[in-house]
Amino acid sequence: MKPTDLRGILRYIPRYREKTFVVAVDGSIVTDDNFANLLLDLAVLRSLNIRIVLVHGAAEQIRALGVERGITPSNLDGTGITDADTLNLALTAANRLTHEILEGLAANDLRAVSTNAVIAHPLGILGGVDHQFTGKVERMDVEFLQSLLAQGIIPVVPPLGFDGDGKTYRVNSDAVAASLADQLRAMKLVYVTGNDGLVRQGRLLRQVPVADLKQLIAQSPADLPPEVLSKARFAVTACEAGVPRVHVINGRVDEGLLAEIFSNEGVGTMVYANEYQQIRRALKKDIRSLLQLTKNSVASAELVKRTRPAIEKQIGDYYLFEIDKNPVACVALHVYPEQNKGELAFLFVNASHENQGIGSKLVQFVENKARELGLSELITLSTQAFTWFQGKAGFVEGSPDDLPSGRRERYDSSGRHSKVLIKKLR
Repeated sequence: MKPTDLRGILRYIPRYREKTFVVAVDGSIVTDDNFANLLLDLAVLRSLNIRIVLVHGAAEQIRALGVERGITPSNLDGTGITDADTLNLALTAANRLTHEILEGLAANDLRAVSTNAVIAHPLGILGGVDHQFTGKVERMDVEFLQSLLAQGIIPVVPPLGFDGDGKTYRVNSDAVAASLADQLRAMKLVYVTGNDGLVRQGRLLRQVPVADLKQLIAQSPADLPPEVLSKARFAVTACEAGVPRVHVINGRVDEGLLAEIFSNEGVGTMVYANEYQQIRRALKKDIRSLLQLTKNSVASAELVKRTRPAIEKQIGDYYLFEIDKNPVACVALHVYPEQNKGELAFLFVNASHENQGIGSKLVQFVENKARELGLSELITLSTQAFTWFQGKAGFVEGSPDDLPSGRRERYDSSGRHSKVLIKKLR
C-alpha cells in the first residue's frame, strides 16, 4: 500500500487534525522541479485540517543573485557576518522567493500570506567581530500567527527578522523554524532539504532519540554532512523545547512529505523527543491487528496459524511492539508453570522494520518477563528462523523431549517438525 493511499492516511487523521506542522523548505527546493508536488502534499495536509506554517530559506537565491550582480555575499545562511550588500541581496532574493511560493500556493487553492512575525535583534559583537545585519530570533508574534492559522491561512515566513524600530536583519531559516515550532506548540517540524535526511558515514539515520543526536553532535559533528549539521542542531533545540517530532527529508522525492508523515518507516530521518517505541500487552481489540500483521508469515508457513478465538483465549500472553502507536511487531509468552518453563512464540517483525533490532528487543523483553515469573527455561519452536535464534538470541538446539507434555502433543500432531530450541535462564 502506498503511503498516500487513503486507508494509510485515515489512521493518522484523528491524531493530526487541528494540529500545527511547521514545514521549513530550503531555497534550493523551491526552485526544484518537484516543488509543485510538494505544494500538492501541503494541499493534502490542509484538506485534513492540519495547520501549516511554511518557512523558507534563500541561500541558493542569494548566491545566484550575487553572481548576477557581481557581489560576493559575506554569508549565505544567516549565521555569519551580514554586511549591507549581503542584506540587500537577502531582501531581494527572499522577497522574490516568497512571491513565488505565494503563487504556487494560490495555484493549489491555498490561502497564504507573507508575515513579519519574526521579532529579532542584532546578533551583535561576538569574539570582537561585529556581525552587522545578522539577527538572532528573539520571539514570534504568536497571537498574530495563531489568528491566521485559525482562519485556514498559511503563514509564509522568510528568513528575515524585524526589531521594534522596523530594522530588518538576516536570520537563519533553520533557527526560525525551530523557534516557530516551539512557540506555536507544533506537533511536527519538517526540514525539507536536498539531502535524504541525516546521513552518518554513508548510512541514513531513520529514527534517532534526541539524546543520541545531541551526543553525536557534541562528540562527532564531522560524521554528519555540513549541509545538514544545522538541521541536526536545531532538531535537538526544537525537541528539547517540547516539539515531539522533527523530520529531515529530501524535497526532491515525489510524495516524500506524505510518505514521511503518514507511514511508520518514512523516507528520511525522524528525531523524537518522547517515547516513540513501546512494547505493550495486547488487548482484545488488537486481535485483528495481530492477524493482519502476521498473515503473510502464516501463509509462508513461518508461523503457525492462529484463530481469533485461540488468540482471544490467551490474549494476556500476547504483546505488540508499536511505533508511534502503530503495531509493527509482536511476540507471545506462554507459561507452563508445572514445568517452570515458558515458550517464546509468535515472534514477528514487519518487513518494513527488519534489521532494526526489534526482534532482539522482543526476545529480551520475553526473557525479562520469564525471569520476573521465576521461570527456569525458555523454549521456542522454529522451522525457518532457528539459525537467528541460535546466533543472535543465545538459544541452543534441544529436542521434542524438552517440551512440556501438553505442548509435546500439539507438536507431534502438527506435522511441522520444527526445531526445538531452549535457553536456560539464570
